[in-house]
Amino acid sequence: MVSRFGSRKAAMTIYKQTCTNLLELSSAKVTEWIAGFDSVITDCDGVLWIYGQGLEGSADVMNQFKAMGKSIYFCTNNSTKTRSELLKKGIELGFNITESGIISTAHATASYLKRRNFRKRVFVIGSEGITKELDAVGISHTKTGPEVMMGSLAEFMAQHLKMDTDIGAVVVGFDEHFSFPKMMKAASYLNDPECLFVATNTDERFPMPNMIVPGSGSFVRAIQTCAERDPFVIGKPNPAICESLIKEKKINPARTLMIGDRANTDILLGYNCGFQTLLVGSGIHQLKDVEQWKLSKNQEDKKLIPDVYLPKLGDLLPAIVNSLTGEK
Repeated sequence: MVSRFGSRKAAMTIYKQTCTNLLELSSAKVTEWIAGFDSVITDCDGVLWIYGQGLEGSADVMNQFKAMGKSIYFCTNNSTKTRSELLKKGIELGFNITESGIISTAHATASYLKRRNFRKRVFVIGSEGITKELDAVGISHTKTGPEVMMGSLAEFMAQHLKMDTDIGAVVVGFDEHFSFPKMMKAASYLNDPECLFVATNTDERFPMPNMIVPGSGSFVRAIQTCAERDPFVIGKPNPAICESLIKEKKINPARTLMIGDRANTDILLGYNCGFQTLLVGSGIHQLKDVEQWKLSKNQEDKKLIPDVYLPKLGDLLPAIVNSLTGEK
């Protein structure tokens, strides 16, 4: 145990928020770094897979971590899928994972309301990932899907707008059918200070070839502006998403590695929880972004700088193999 603590101390001293490129280190140094953590929490989209397609080597790396005795957790802000759906997807892509090792905002949102002994109805702006998880804990909710403006605003308000009287919470996640009527209803429900305002996450957008897809944060901020209220955010970078793991001592924050492609959610979560952090360049943020944060005078930007960096998670596989075989 003494030597492992020593390795951890060395890793922290050398790499803490330096964005050290692991590919530029010797095999011995990478092996030492690997020995410095016992648990791994990883983002999914952009790290393990992209658009449903597994990234080369990602399953091998995660499975090797697990074979080495490290605890493995998948942590996603994606609220469109239930834990069981994410489990199925992970297994299909070759990941050795269990449902208890999946942390999703849809499940965490339902768990949050259940812990509060919530007994009213939820107005959901989101997808079936949220409503299925609410069903699983016995919380009633509105339906998902399109809700379009009928006629002019005056006509809609006079003839089509129907407000429920039993709404006790507004939950906002990713909703491809986001609309003016939904925003209007959400803000109206939230005019009651007793009504809870919960956001699954605040991811701004999803870059795709030749276009930008709005993320949940775009919808959350629209309602936040209209309602003049701030939400309780369930997902990354809020430490609440990992609170149970820490409280139940399933992980030791100092010996936990957080892997992500988005610095303002994944890496910031690591900073907020006291985890070690690894940024991969296979998704949202790149080394050029880190260089800007290093030069920034804004202290909030400094929190986004990871300890270490890799172009993609699969690049770590040779170092893991070397650490297992004892090669230098």
